[in-house]
Amino acid sequence: MTDPRKTKVAIIGSGNIGTDLMIKVLRHSRRLEMGAMVGIDPASDGLARATRLNVPTTHEGVEGLLAMPGFADIGIVFDATSAKAHLANHARLAPLGKRLIDLTPAAVGPFVVPAVNLDAHVDAPNVNMVTCGGQATIPIVAAVSRIVPVAYAEIVASISSRSAGPGTRANIDEFTETTSHAIRSVGGAERGKAVIILNPAEPPLIMRDTVFCLVDAADAAPHDRIRSSVAEMVGDVAAYVPGYRLKQTVQIDPIPDDQPVHTLLAPGATSRPTHRVSVFLEVEGAAHYLPAYAGNLDIMTSAALQVAERIAQQEESQR
Repeated sequence: MTDPRKTKVAIIGSGNIGTDLMIKVLRHSRRLEMGAMVGIDPASDGLARATRLNVPTTHEGVEGLLAMPGFADIGIVFDATSAKAHLANHARLAPLGKRLIDLTPAAVGPFVVPAVNLDAHVDAPNVNMVTCGGQATIPIVAAVSRIVPVAYAEIVASISSRSAGPGTRANIDEFTETTSHAIRSVGGAERGKAVIILNPAEPPLIMRDTVFCLVDAADAAPHDRIRSSVAEMVGDVAAYVPGYRLKQTVQIDPIPDDQPVHTLLAPGATSRPTHRVSVFLEVEGAAHYLPAYAGNLDIMTSAALQVAERIAQQEESQR
């Protein structure tokens, strides 16, 4: 039964990410209600599951969504397709006043990492969820940069090859470029680099992330504050991604004088970082639809759900 107090949402993309997101909305959302599941493959498991769960479906893509009887009532549209497809979907939906949450690396709208900058962009018509690696690591870069300036940040996201579907594999370049950009614009680093590793190990390993930050912290005073800031941020992310956790104590090590870090710094940098902050993370999925090792997909759907809940809360307060 429709709940008039809830915001109706549509999900474009009936693959792994879209289907997991649908399950999260149905099971856990306080303010959202499924209005449509949209795909292009009539035989997809996502559309079949949506039908069994009494969610309206279409296999005719965004045009099918526009033609659905309940389209006018949908307030938020999640896009879990691809960077290229999102550009077309945005062009069709934005003029109709639909709020878009983009789970692709298209980056049409501002980057949003809920634990870092959600409130700043809650009114944006189109928000971008960066990438799975970005959602896992940018909060850590931000946690360090709010204590000391970060001259350079590098993240390495290692995910199970099994959890990398065709969309992920088709967007590897966009992943690295989008994540690197967000390391700077959201995380606060002066320069940034992102690396993704598809691990073929069997049995599949859960998502592991490594964050390196080069900082100027010759005085030991801020070291404990950096560790506390990282621990606080991990707690903030874990509030909406329960499987997000530190693998070991944050390491802060002096950079040897003979290490050529100048190649990593921004052109014209006048000071040399003194220490490297190393943070090792693990992300275990909630296994709502995807297996627990697919933490890379779970963190994306969990973050997107958090954004939609906040948008719905904001709109509810304005009614």
